[in-house]
Amino acid sequence: MEKITLHVEGMSCGHCVKAVEGSVGKLQGVSNVKVNLEGGTVEVDFNNQQVSVDEIKESIDDQGYEVKS
Repeated sequence: MEKITLHVEGMSCGHCVKAVEGSVGKLQGVSNVKVNLEGGTVEVDFNNQQVSVDEIKESIDDQGYEVKS
């Protein structure tokens, strides 16, 4: 398992949290997703044999938020 913290812009409410956590959480290989609205971060625990960082970023982008790192 790996852990990554992504800096994401545009998240501001509970709906944002549900959208990101729901989308990323559905990816094969993701075991945990935690959004921090105040810090503008998304922490993801994942198996890099099953899902790539780019796929995680794309999932967040698809929800309308911009990944900065």
